[in-house]
Amino acid sequence: MVREQDADPMVAEPAAITTWQGFEAFATTVPPAPPAADAPRRGPDERLAYHSAFVTIRTPAVDALARNVRTLMVLGRHQRITARPSLIVTGPATTGKTTALLEVGRVCHLAHTARSPHPGIGRTAQVPVAYVLVPPAASAKTLAAEFARYLGIPTTARMTQAQITSAVCATYAQAGVRLVLIDEIHRLNPHTSTGAETADLLKDLSERIGATFVYAGIDVTRTELFTGIRGAQLAGRASMIDFGAFPARLGTHQPFKELITLMEQALDLEHHTTGSLPRHASYLHQRTGGKIGSLARLIRQAALGAIIDGSERITKASLEAIQLDHLAEEHYRPRTNHPTPRRPSR
Repeated sequence: MVREQDADPMVAEPAAITTWQGFEAFATTVPPAPPAADAPRRGPDERLAYHSAFVTIRTPAVDALARNVRTLMVLGRHQRITARPSLIVTGPATTGKTTALLEVGRVCHLAHTARSPHPGIGRTAQVPVAYVLVPPAASAKTLAAEFARYLGIPTTARMTQAQITSAVCATYAQAGVRLVLIDEIHRLNPHTSTGAETADLLKDLSERIGATFVYAGIDVTRTELFTGIRGAQLAGRASMIDFGAFPARLGTHQPFKELITLMEQALDLEHHTTGSLPRHASYLHQRTGGKIGSLARLIRQAALGAIIDGSERITKASLEAIQLDHLAEEHYRPRTNHPTPRRPSR
């Protein structure tokens, strides 16, 4: 049974997003937004906090994911006999998969709560969305325990995987979970005995929980998930959305430059020159490999630095001074292959 609890004033840190309380807090918190044109100027501390979180850009891939999830939820609503159709979000690291997954979960949560108002403290609450991370070296039991932890289902070390799974399925049905988001799915390898049992657990849960399952992972199609009998079952039930890097050009369009423009429009800097970032689109594409996650981090860090040093603008020099994630740096500054030094002649 999932029940509301009184807020504990002694708790200093918010609940993790991989718990129902944490996800609900995330979903109901108003996302960061740039100031309105007629809004009073925000102070440095407020703008530092804003750029630390920053906005979520609605890219075509995010829109496609949202449309597909809505369609599959309707498609599977009245399906009882077999597992509902599912969806897999794949792509390289730092291409926005988790951000998109959480954004779709937020929209689903808000849509459900708008139709079904909150029951209040002490009464049974409906939980439309579950968000679960596949733990490293996951076994069927540890993954089942993650599902249990999300809804606060009590478990003990003596409980078997089957017992935890039964408690999960019963509680998720009672809570009315309609969308299950499973992240880091690339951690599973069904060609090992442990991985096979874990993959079988996911299949079992997708058949017993009346929800649409959406999986996300790094380059899933290149992993072992789609090979063998279990891989064929997953591939036969799941459609795919690929979150790749943004191309510099696509016909007459410049998708990456358009993305930079949207991010620049969201900046809250006092002296930044509008249009200066898109002019560096070629450099930024080389710097980030066209990946939205790396680009967002680069612009956020540059904005924070501009507020801290008082310049209040982002320049190419300030961008170049930032050390990005290792993948982006390896792409932009590949290691030089130094020739083997010659032995001195005798």
